[in-house]
Amino acid sequence: MTAKHIAWFRFNDDVSEDRIEGHMRAVQSLADLVPAVSAIECGRSYTDRAGGLTHCIIVTLPDRASLPLYLEHPAHLPIAQALVGDIAELRVMDLDLG
Repeated sequence: MTAKHIAWFRFNDDVSEDRIEGHMRAVQSLADLVPAVSAIECGRSYTDRAGGLTHCIIVTLPDRASLPLYLEHPAHLPIAQALVGDIAELRVMDLDLG
């Protein structure tokens, strides 16, 4: 079984590229810090097809029961809080791919 936690978002206009890159590096580091995570992919869209949303994070988990283990992990909490503080718009979807 596999589950995906997907977040689409756009940053506030005043967030610098350096800060955005720092957020992306921090998110990617969670793959090594949170045992429940199988993989993390993230980056900027290269098209404008997402209705103004510019970035995406895709977290691969072994199953849907692992989502709270990821979301509540002590390494995830400060990284997510800092990221959300710089986000203007956010959409999240969780998929159980059985």
